[in-house]
Amino acid sequence: MTTAFELVPDALDLAALRGFWGAPGPASLSAAGRHRIEAAQAVLERAVAASEADGAAPIYGITTGFGENAKYAIPPAARRELQRKLVLSHASGTGPELPDAVVRLALLLKAHGLSRGFSGVRPAVVETLLALAGRDALPVVPAWGSMGASGDLAPLAHLALVALGEPGGRFRHGGAVHDAARLEAVTGIRPLADLAPKEGLALINGTEVATALGLVALFEAERALSAALVAGALTLDAAFGNTDAFAPLVNERARRQHGQAEVARLLTALLAGSERTPVALRVQDPYSLRCQPQVVGAALDTLRFAATLLEREAASTTDNPVLDPDADPADAAARPLISGGNFHAEPVAFAADAMALALSEIASMAERRVAFLMDSSKSGFPPFLAAGTAGLDSGLMNGQVTAAALVCQLRVRAAPASVQSLPTSADQEDHVSMGTFGAWRLLEMADCLRRVVAVELLSALQASHFAPRGLPEGTDWRARKLSGPLAEARQAMLERLPPAASDHAFIAEDRVFAGDLETLAGMIGEGAFVRWAPVALSAD
Repeated sequence: MTTAFELVPDALDLAALRGFWGAPGPASLSAAGRHRIEAAQAVLERAVAASEADGAAPIYGITTGFGENAKYAIPPAARRELQRKLVLSHASGTGPELPDAVVRLALLLKAHGLSRGFSGVRPAVVETLLALAGRDALPVVPAWGSMGASGDLAPLAHLALVALGEPGGRFRHGGAVHDAARLEAVTGIRPLADLAPKEGLALINGTEVATALGLVALFEAERALSAALVAGALTLDAAFGNTDAFAPLVNERARRQHGQAEVARLLTALLAGSERTPVALRVQDPYSLRCQPQVVGAALDTLRFAATLLEREAASTTDNPVLDPDADPADAAARPLISGGNFHAEPVAFAADAMALALSEIASMAERRVAFLMDSSKSGFPPFLAAGTAGLDSGLMNGQVTAAALVCQLRVRAAPASVQSLPTSADQEDHVSMGTFGAWRLLEMADCLRRVVAVELLSALQASHFAPRGLPEGTDWRARKLSGPLAEARQAMLERLPPAASDHAFIAEDRVFAGDLETLAGMIGEGAFVRWAPVALSAD
């Protein structure tokens, strides 16, 4: 399902971004946006005209070169070519291609930032970006090459090549990759004929790629977090766990952490009506079961902190220099353009590092619950949940190994990227954020988390077919029903997985179950578990 999107300046919040990510469709510029752009463009044109007077102060990137080359004056006749050459020279990215979802969001973010009246570009620039995003003509953008410092120069330059229709730029449309020179022929989108003063700089300066990467990871984390809560509840239910630890006394009255209280309420709702948990085999379950509110709740709070930073960044203008739309260039004291540093992606870098910690910890706790289910001495289940012949069947032994391997990958990638500054551009850019790499690595981390949770979901499904040791004499455990939400989640999974071998075990004897994990990971990525554990990482 696609939805038409109208770009209104300063109305781009997390909900709108999530909607465009989940159901992309045609995009257009609002009348309010066009008005702001035209007003800012007029201010810029007057400022450029005023800069040609004797003794006038130079304007960075318009009447001067860029970076260390800002000491060189650019004559009026060469200023349009200056903008074009800037795009060409900075299209130096390499490595794997950014996912289409990231590129689409980056186009929207760049269009929004330019529409707010602080950049001075023409409406055609913004409309071309929106056309690319809305008509699914997505630039092919190498993922590597940005330091997150003077903006995402390299990836945004590859994006700009397509907007310009420059040979050598590439875009994906209709399942094929085309040269940017064929943009109009393939899509009907007319590329920009040339670039007016500042437009090349405005297109490649900014944090839009880093922010888009962070947002896509955030939206995927929402879905994985919901699935992790369902998996944790299923594990606890299968193990006849103790729900006392989720009580409001513990999680709301005694401790004042919002995420903890919310996770406790969600787990309580997931388990409400279960006929297993009242048995409670243990006075205190292992931390991975008992402390889910404390750990996953802290992760939830951390992800919401990151969401706040990313939402603010998405709503910002991050190119340079910044134009004052209210300035009067005729006023000798006015400063219509001011060089600043909004392109520095430190907020995104910190958000990405925080998200990395949260994703790693959610996965780490899920893996520990899997290990608990596999360990007969702890859970009371058959070793490794094997339903076949003891010793002959390995059960889900190696599923836990897979989960542990993924957690190791997550832990390595959870190391902070924001502290890895390496100066560039003849030390003009002497402190960089590494926010783009920090956000890029989150995509793999979100995928790893999905797969760890998939292992737990499969393990909990298998465990629910067994009676753990220690049940009171005469307990008819098979007659004890799941809660309504968990029964629905279980049924949804069973409808997508191979048929259960019998009532006595989902997996009756050893077989290949890699496909099961892929199916469950796919369900998580689709957001199939959100309905039972709705967690929205809204900035408010």
